[in-house]
Amino acid sequence: MPTGSNSKKKYTYVWVSAIILIFGSFAVYEITKRIKGGSIVENDRMSVGMQHRPLAFIVNEGQRRKVPEFSFLDQDSVVISNKDYLGKVYVVEFFFTTCPTICPIMTKNLVEIEKTFKDDDDFGVASFTINPRYDSPSILKKYAEKYGITDEDWHLMTGDQQVIYTLAQEGFYIFANEDEEAPGGFEHSGMFALVDKNGYLRSREDEYGNPLIYYRGTIMEKEGVNDEGEPQQITILKEDIKKLLAE
Repeated sequence: MPTGSNSKKKYTYVWVSAIILIFGSFAVYEITKRIKGGSIVENDRMSVGMQHRPLAFIVNEGQRRKVPEFSFLDQDSVVISNKDYLGKVYVVEFFFTTCPTICPIMTKNLVEIEKTFKDDDDFGVASFTINPRYDSPSILKKYAEKYGITDEDWHLMTGDQQVIYTLAQEGFYIFANEDEEAPGGFEHSGMFALVDKNGYLRSREDEYGNPLIYYRGTIMEKEGVNDEGEPQQITILKEDIKKLLAE
């Protein structure tokens, strides 16, 4: 027959076990709920343990890839070159104003990023139209006004179409092409490139140590994942911009 002391220990063990079971069940419930809600996705796994890791340089044939020289007119008819971005961290995109599919989403994501860094003079955005025959400076100005683009370091640029396509495909390895069968008449990537203050392309690495190179710009941050199960990458892009600004 157990003594009084042993009985107390027994009941203590029972209560401790019950508490562990309750909190353990709650934790499992919360994790399950987040998975169902799409909040535990690739971005969560990629953020863990990577907050303090420096971003990788994008390397091609043993050389760090740098933004090539460019010079175009922006929405204010001002000539903007790659030199205007030196000393700034900036995001690069290729778009067109009449795009009926991914461009509006990309622009909204960039507007949210712009708001996050609105007080930082060392942040900017470089948007290059892939339909320069239509997207004149005045059209780009109206587009900027439509989406509330106010940052003076966000330049929407237009110029010679072939020069822009060469910049996209050979400078950034981002696909852009005229295609009559594509929605809006043009086909292009919905990815963002990230550039550091010295003009080098940078990104975080995946779990295998390979640089991401680009960031998915076609999924809203609040959406979490798209219908194909691809996670948004705006959250990690914001994190990585902060890293480069601190360098």
